[in-house]
Amino acid sequence: MNTATTQQIIFDLDDTLVHCNKYFELILEQFADMLTDWFKPSGITIAEIRDKQTEIDVAGVHQIGFASIHFPESLIDTYRYFSKTTGRQLQSEEEALLMKLGLSVYELPIEPYPGMVETLNLLRSQGHELHLYTGGESVIQQRKIDQMKLSDYFQDRIYIRRHKNTEALEDILRSRPFDRSRTWMVGNSLRTDITPALTAGIGAIHIQIPNEWLYNIVELQQGANLQIYTVSSLEEVPRVIFDHVHQAQQQQQTL
Repeated sequence: MNTATTQQIIFDLDDTLVHCNKYFELILEQFADMLTDWFKPSGITIAEIRDKQTEIDVAGVHQIGFASIHFPESLIDTYRYFSKTTGRQLQSEEEALLMKLGLSVYELPIEPYPGMVETLNLLRSQGHELHLYTGGESVIQQRKIDQMKLSDYFQDRIYIRRHKNTEALEDILRSRPFDRSRTWMVGNSLRTDITPALTAGIGAIHIQIPNEWLYNIVELQQGANLQIYTVSSLEEVPRVIFDHVHQAQQQQQTL
């Protein structure tokens, strides 16, 4: 593949290459069960607990970004909210238990999405330049990268940021000789992957996943010049890239 058709592809990590949301969902199910038991006399429902935790969780991410301590703190803040509204006394032992439960999400085994290795191998073999851009704390994200041996594909083209937004993506795009006309962002989050990519003027491939985290869902901007594709699996990405390159080659030949 020549330089003109080689694409620069930036991959998100969590819920694009490796599973993430399902582990948080597992912890939240345990959390909701604990609180419905503790607050049983008050009749608080699982739906009420989940809605309040989501509200606190999303508000916190807006403020401090993807800090590991934020998730367990959102559990404790939810517990404190219902303790206050019901008049139930706070107990330090219960808060300690919630902190331990929340932090345990980062100790669960990492599982790749179907086709991760095959997709990265195929795109690399086609000559494309692969990049990895993930939000979170360096120690936690690097552990995932090391366990999945992703440095084999991305080498020094790995970017870990506490805040994952338009400004962070712009910094990355300016840090290397990216050609925006042949650069792509691949990810599941409309908020942190797709919207920043479209704002930066690069292509975007949105991978839809079931039970998406509320924080990731936003309304996309509209525009005739926006280049966005929506797929339902990681394994569809090479086809999108191939079709785009093929179409570009045909257009060049007709000029």
